[in-house]
Amino acid sequence: MADQKDPRIFFAAERTLLAWTRTSITFLGFGVLIERFGMFVKMTLGTQAEILHRSLAFWLGLAFILCGVGIAVMSSIQHSRFVKNLNPEEIPDRYWSGMGFLNNLIIITVGIVVIVLFLVRTEPSHVALTH
Repeated sequence: MADQKDPRIFFAAERTLLAWTRTSITFLGFGVLIERFGMFVKMTLGTQAEILHRSLAFWLGLAFILCGVGIAVMSSIQHSRFVKNLNPEEIPDRYWSGMGFLNNLIIITVGIVVIVLFLVRTEPSHVALTH
């Protein structure tokens, strides 16, 4: 790809993957925060919150989590394709270039587990608050 055989090209790709990884984690975090806020509203309103069952907060939070997983998947694919085009001289000796991909794989797995837990969670028909 490059004529200079410069490892800085590879490290720039690593920094880009890291930036996308942070973005994906941020989306996952906001998704969980939004979904939990909807649950907090439901608990505060008590039985009046029946209309909030699988509310907008739930679906919006789920959408954010799906975006985070999607970003992790797409950035991993993009990074892998780029690294495959580099010459071996552009990757430092004894450097494991798959670490960023493995990191994103863990993030993707956690995101999918959170999505499944949110979808299969059974909520009681009413929330009783004890004082």
